[in-house]
This record gives sequence, structure tokens and C-alpha cells, in this order.
Amino acid sequence: MPAAESPAHSAAVPTRDVYSVSRLALEVRSLLDTGFALLWLEGEIGNLTAAASGHLYFTLKDSRAQVRCVMFRSRVQLLRERPRSGDQVLLRARVSFYEDRGEFQLLVEHLEPAGDGALRRALEELKARLDAEGLFDVARKRPLPALPGKLVLVTSPRGAAVHDVLTTLARRWPALEVLLLPVPVQGEGAVSAIANAIDLASENALGDALLLVRGGGSLEDLAAFNDEQVVRALARCTLPTVVGVGHEVDFSLADLVADQRAPTPTAAAELVAPDRAEWLTALAQHQWRLLRALQHQLGRQQQRVDYLARRLVHPGERLSRLSDDLARLQRRLSLATLACLERRRTHQERVLMRLRAASPMRRIMDGASRLDAAGRRLARAQQQRLRASREALAGTGARLHVLSPLATLGRGYAIVSRPPDIAVVQSAAQLAVGDRVRLRLGTGAADARIETIDPTGHGD
Repeated sequence: MPAAESPAHSAAVPTRDVYSVSRLALEVRSLLDTGFALLWLEGEIGNLTAAASGHLYFTLKDSRAQVRCVMFRSRVQLLRERPRSGDQVLLRARVSFYEDRGEFQLLVEHLEPAGDGALRRALEELKARLDAEGLFDVARKRPLPALPGKLVLVTSPRGAAVHDVLTTLARRWPALEVLLLPVPVQGEGAVSAIANAIDLASENALGDALLLVRGGGSLEDLAAFNDEQVVRALARCTLPTVVGVGHEVDFSLADLVADQRAPTPTAAAELVAPDRAEWLTALAQHQWRLLRALQHQLGRQQQRVDYLARRLVHPGERLSRLSDDLARLQRRLSLATLACLERRRTHQERVLMRLRAASPMRRIMDGASRLDAAGRRLARAQQQRLRASREALAGTGARLHVLSPLATLGRGYAIVSRPPDIAVVQSAAQLAVGDRVRLRLGTGAADARIETIDPTGHGD
């Protein structure tokens, strides 16, 4: 018998991760939902079934494979027309997994004929390029004239669109003049014809606004309204432009570049033409308000006339009143003049009294008296001062005479000088035998010659 399995051996057996079918389906669905982005696919529709719920179930196939698809009712309602089995289509879808049947499928969000797909992609590229240039900017949009006098209509002369527009314009505003520039709106030559008509209206200012319309149609039918030539013609047009193409769901590049976009040709006519009924109603209201204002103004003027009539006075009576007023004013003027003169006379007298009181004559006379007295005192003081000076001079002279060497000469002395170098000889040493000297005596002077010199002064 084989040995019994030990606990250590049983623990080494790996644990199995067993999936349930539901778990596997959920993980597959998660992988498909997250593993694929939103896809564009092209193929042929097969086995198309429209459920009572409004959903569409079909297969999308090509020559080698097929895949189940479902399009829910909310998306089906957006389709322009219902697809049929055998149609070649272009669709946008998400990859998903239907757990109940174990099949992967496509959740279709958009579906269109395959021929439209390439055309629509080219249209989107053109739209992006023109948008980058600013042709669709809101800032470029111009307002429509409130009351246009003439309208340029660019459309096909045949078809329901022109009839609807003209009928609407005539109903809303019969006075509006409409100039129709007939052009083909689809097919060969439509693009150049539409662009030339727009340029013609713009360059010649043929109206106050331009209306470009046509009926509905497929993407191919609306190709002229998505053409770059037509879009640029609308962009450079000097007239305000309105574009009304097809039905509500139809949309073109011409709608984007126009100043106003209308969902239908009839709506375009309603945008550009005033509503006669609204204008008549507004005019009636204005007329009523104007009548009331005139009546009110007339009443006020009549009251003013009555008031002025009561105040009206005969010219003779008014002249008499003015004459009385003039006489009264003259009396008041005379009295005011006399009072003014009296005030001035009194004031003048007061000023004269103050001038007399402040006259300088008294001050001058007093000053003259004081000046005379001061002159007399000055003369006496000068005489006294002069006598005192003479007496002092005499005393000083006497004292000088006593001290004068001339007085000494009078007592028998003499002053010896030796001209011209010695004014006064003070020593015998200053003289030499034979020198001539001058002797100044008490009275007169004499010249002498030195015979002998006694330096000591003791000789005979």
C-alpha cells in the first residue's frame, strides 16, 4: 500500500483559483471596455432587427469577419434615416461584452452612410482650418438692419425654398424690395455661381442685407454650402448675411460664417424682415401715446393762455402805472440826494474842525519861540566861553613868557648857532677856531667868528 501522505506534502499542493463563469464574463467585459478607445468602423449591415424597445440589432461585416452590434433607442432617434440590411455604413462604437450570451459586441453611438463618412471627414478638416483663421468668430458677426429697404435673395428660382421665402417676406413686410439673384444650389457650377452672386451683391451694394437659402438634402446635396469658395465669399461680403439651409437638423459651414443662421429658409425670411403686425401694433401704441402727449400739451397751453389773459393790462393803464412809479422814484431820488448832500456837509465840517485842531502853525510858532530862546542862550554861552578861553590863553601866555628863552635873552644872554648844520650850539666842542656863528640877542642878532675856544668855560 502506498504510504499515507504526510501533512508537509499536502501543504505543498498549490491552491487553485477557480473562476466562475460570471467572474470571467465580468473580467472580459472590463478588459474590452478599457482596452479599446472609441472606434470608427466601416462595413456592411446584415441581419438588421428593430426591437419593440426601439433598439437596433445587426451585424457589421466585411469579406472575412463579422461582429454583433447594438444601437440603443436614444441614438437611433438621432438618425436622419433608418439603415437597411446591405447598406455600407461608417459607424462610431465602443467595444463591449454581453455576459448573458457570452459574446462581445459593439455599442454603436453614431451611424452614417459610408460615402458620407469620407465627405464628412474632409468637411471637418476644412471646418477646423477655417475656424483657425477666425472666419467663424462671434466677434465678426454683424447685426441685421432693423428696417431694411432692399433685400438680396440668392437661391434657386425653382423649388419650395424661394416660394416660402417670398411668401413670408410679402406677409411680414410688403414694402420690402427683393432682388433675386438666381443660382443653382447643387450640382456642377453651383459653387462658382453662388460665390459670384455674393460678390456681385457685395461689390455693388445691391441691398441692405443678403439672404442665402435652399431646401433640405443629403450631405452631398449641401456640398456647395460647405465649399470653401462659398464660405470665403460670405466672409468677405460687406452686407449682413443670413443663411437658411434645409431643415432644423441640416447644418453647413455657410451657417457658421454667416452673421445669422436660420434653421429653415422660412425662418431666415422671418429673421431679416420686420413683422408688419408688430410694427403696426407698436405704431398704434406710439400714436396713442403721441395723441395723449399732444392733448396734455394742448391743455397746458390753454391754461397758460387763460393765466396770461387774466394778467393782460391795457397799455394806457400800464403807462399810467409806470408814470406814477417814475414820479415816486424821482421824489425818492431827490430826497436821497438832499440827505446825501447834508451828510457830506456835516462830515466836511467835522473834518475841518479836526484839521484846525491838528494844524501845524501853532507847533511852528512854538518851535520858533523855542528856537529864538535857544539861540539867545547859545550866544550868551558862546560869549562866556570865549571870555573864559581868552583869560585862560592870557594866563598861559604869561606863564610861557616867563619860561621862554627870549626872556632870558633879555637879561643879557645870547643863543649861538652855526648855520647851516647846528641850530643851537650847546658845547664848545661843537665849534672850531675860525667858525662863523650867529648870535641871537634879546634884541636883534649878530654874526661873529671864533677866535679861541675854552672847553672848560673858566677862561677870561
